[in-house]
Formats: sequence, C-alpha cells, structure tokens
Amino acid sequence: MHQPPDPSLPAIDRLRAIVHLLRAPGGCPWDIEQTQQSLIPNLLEEAYEAADAIRTDNVEHMREELGDLLLQVVMQSEIASETGRFGLDEVAAEVGDKLVRRHPHVFGDDEAGDSGEVLKRWEEIKRAEKGDAKGGVLDGIPGGIPALMRAAVMQKKVEKVGFDWPDAAAVIPKIREELDEVEEVLGDDGARDEAALAEELGDLLFAVVNLARKLKMDPESLLAAANEKFARRFRKVEELLESAGGSAAAASTDELESAWETAKTTPV
Repeated sequence: MHQPPDPSLPAIDRLRAIVHLLRAPGGCPWDIEQTQQSLIPNLLEEAYEAADAIRTDNVEHMREELGDLLLQVVMQSEIASETGRFGLDEVAAEVGDKLVRRHPHVFGDDEAGDSGEVLKRWEEIKRAEKGDAKGGVLDGIPGGIPALMRAAVMQKKVEKVGFDWPDAAAVIPKIREELDEVEEVLGDDGARDEAALAEELGDLLFAVVNLARKLKMDPESLLAAANEKFARRFRKVEELLESAGGSAAAASTDELESAWETAKTTPV
C-alpha cells in the first residue's frame, strides 16, 4: 500500500506524485494498463466537459472539469516519461518558451497595436518555427476537430492574410444567397439532387459560421446553447402534454405545436 503524497507539497507536484504512484507497481490496475493511445477518448471527453462547464459559468463544475483535463495532461506526460520520451517539466518548459517567442511585443522590441496584429505575428512566427513559412495558410489544422469548429478555424486562418468579409453586415447577403440556392435545389416538384442539396446546405452552414465569427462569437458555443434551449423547451412540452393526460409520442402535430408555443413563453 502506498502512502498519499504530502499535502503540503505544491498542488501540481502533489498531483504528479499521485499519478506516479497510481502507475507504479502496487498502484491502480486500471491506471497501469493505460497507454497514451488508450487515453485519447478520455482527453477529448474531458476537454468537452470543461468547455461545457465554462459555457454554463458553473464555477464548481468548472474547477472540477479543468482539474480532470489537467489530470489527462499529467497522465500523458507520466506515461511518456516512463520510456524517456518526455515528462511534465518538458511539456511546461516548451509551452513557456513558445509563449515568450511568440509574444515579441511583450518580451521583445516588437509592437502590436491590436489583437489582430498579435494573431498575424503569432502565425508568422509559428510558420517560420515549423519551417513552412512558404506553406499553405490552411496547413496544420487538425483533421479530427468537429466540422463546425474546423470551419471557424479555417476562416480565422484566411482572415489573417486579408481574405475576409469587411464586417458582419456583409456576410448576411451571402447567407441569403446560400439559402436561395438551397431553396432552388429543393424545387417545387419534390424532385431534388441530393448531392447538390448537401453541398448547398454545407455552404449555408459555412456562411453562418462566418457571420458568428465576424460578430466575435464562437459558433460551437452558440449551437451548444441553442441545443440546450431546445432541450429545455421540449422537456416542457412533454410535461405539458403529460399533465393533460397525453404524451409527446401520441400527440398530433397541432398539439405539439400548441405545447411548444406555450413552452416558449413559460420560464424553465
């Protein structure tokens, strides 16, 4: 049996010591079995849970979920250190050095008048560091991120080289144009080209992401909030129908619509 690390240790050192003991002989069988690859789903799940806590501004939940995310970083670093690849100190040192290098306006003689200049300089330094100063603007975007988030990242990348709408208002006609193209593909006779419809719907979504970005809003967060609002209202619809002796599954379209309109005006 291991003794827990001294609680008087600095919190990060105590966490690292706990993870080390969990992985050591006589530690936790589950933790010992894990690999960097096996923990990828946990890393992604904890990142999403932390994001959700931040969106809802739940301080207690936020602290817990950020801790769970930090645990994933410590665990990955501990496993890597066991084969001499790298450890938590190297991870922290590398990101610290990177922050200094990429903020020459703070730690050097460069100047940056606004956040736009900061981001442009960041990208220039990043591309030079990676040896692809002449590479494509969209190179290096992770392929595994959600499509909505990827669209926003791509748009931000091209914005930094000047390929962008002048303001949010300029995006709205583009959204209308894409919506018109969706309607055109749908047609009035019921016949439609599924491939063309899928392409136009994708273009419409991409344009809406552009509007959110120009308004300095995160489309992923906006959709998450809309999802939650819909879920709250539909649960209210179910409650209303059940209180009247029915159910959502058995209700007619008119009954569902009536309950929905009531739910929209009822505090939840």
